[in-house]
Amino acid sequence: MMHDILTVAVISAVTVAVRFLPFVIFRKAEDVPETVKYLGKVLPGAVMGMLVIFCLKDLDLTAASHGITELMSAGVTAASYLWKKDTSLSVIIGTACYMLLSRL
Repeated sequence: MMHDILTVAVISAVTVAVRFLPFVIFRKAEDVPETVKYLGKVLPGAVMGMLVIFCLKDLDLTAASHGITELMSAGVTAASYLWKKDTSLSVIIGTACYMLLSRL
């Protein structure tokens, strides 16, 4: 039990440190290197693309549903993002759509 608590505590501390470290290193906006600025622009889209690929990589088009549930949910997620421009809301709506369609 104590080992589990210590493990969670260490993981939490490292996560917090990693989140706050860039703010400590780059206190002023002019201190940020161009490479870091570039990565800040391109990585969010790249990460989303990898998540889409990861979610659809095991899609079986020969199964009974032909991947309709997954593709419809991905479409709903994309449409809700284009509509509201809110990533969190789109993920929630897409997940709810997938859960609903997979249970029907």
